[in-house]
Formats: sequence, structure tokens, C-alpha cells
Amino acid sequence: MIKIAIYEDNIRLSQLLALLIETTEDFELVGCYENCVNALQNTRNERPHVIVMDIDMPQRSGIEGVFEIKSHFPEIKIIMHTVFDGNEHLFECLSKGADGYILKKDSSTRLIQAIKEVNDGGAPMSPFIANKVLQSFRKQSTQDEYKLTEREREVLSYLAKGFSYRMISIELNISVETVRRHIKNTYQKLHVQCGPEAVAKAIRSGIIAS
Repeated sequence: MIKIAIYEDNIRLSQLLALLIETTEDFELVGCYENCVNALQNTRNERPHVIVMDIDMPQRSGIEGVFEIKSHFPEIKIIMHTVFDGNEHLFECLSKGADGYILKKDSSTRLIQAIKEVNDGGAPMSPFIANKVLQSFRKQSTQDEYKLTEREREVLSYLAKGFSYRMISIELNISVETVRRHIKNTYQKLHVQCGPEAVAKAIRSGIIAS
């Protein structure tokens, strides 16, 4: 039997999720809450195996709830169930310890599958979210491959915006000669000969945004 707790401030959705869990074989609903104010105490009392967690809730967000619960009960699995599909919320949740990330627009069947998957040690994600994670990993791998420093990426991003060496030096509060040195190093690392080529390769590789 998989014991499950729900954190969702939309009453109608909360009721639907509760009904879904209660009518699924081998699932047991142990708690249903509108926010994470008492999340730690609730978790101590109920010891769920899996928590289905919204992000945007009053008084205390799901991100805060994930961090607190995982700090004390790392073995408990937490699936974010949210409308947010942007990188900011996604990677903050994952960094706080979330084990899965399912969008509310997905079917109820997908959520049921996700609960089973995460309970078995998986990391369920909506296809759109999984693609974002994969793209981020590829981008990071590319950055690691070329080994550009943070300052070199900053200089390159300003170069892509059409800034002159002097404008970049003013923006970053460094000398023009230092800008030239960073750009020279960037050319060598990217194996290019000029600014436009460097910018184009950096954008294609995901090192800087277009």
C-alpha cells in the first residue's frame, strides 16, 4: 500500500485528486492540505511514502515545503504537480529535493503512473519538462566542453548585443585591454577567428542566449 499526501490549494482539484487516489488500488490517502504551513508536522504524523505537491500556495509555497520535508525525511518521495513549466520553478524545485515534476495539464493517468514510478525509485517528469532538463544538461555539457569562464561568457554576451570593446569595459567595469584578452581567449577556446563567428557558435551551442 502506497501512502500518499496531497498539498493543493485549489479545493476542486484537491477533491478530484483525493477521489482519484482513494479509488486507485494499493493507494491510501493519508492527508490533504491547502498549504505547507504545517507540512513538517503533518509528515511526522502521517509518514507518507509519496507527497503530491503544488507550488503556488498561500502563506507557504510548495518549494519551501519540499525543502523542509526533504531536510528531515529524505526518504519520502515528492512529486511537484503544477502549472509552472518554466526553468526557474523547475530547477529550483529539483535543487530543493523534488523527485518528480508533473504538469497539471497532463492526464490523471499520468499522475497515477508517476506516483507508482517515484515510489519504485524513478524520477517521473512530463515529456515537456524532461526535454527541458535534457536541454539544460546538453547546454551545461557544451559549456564544460569549451571551458569558458563566467567572465568570458559575459563578455561574449555583450559582444552578441553589438557592444563595442569600450562599451563592454564600461559595463563590466574592466579595462579595454582586459576585454580584448577575454575575447582572444574565447576565440581560442571556441576555435574561431572573429567576433561574429564566436557569437554564432556560442548561440548554436547554447553558451549564450540568442
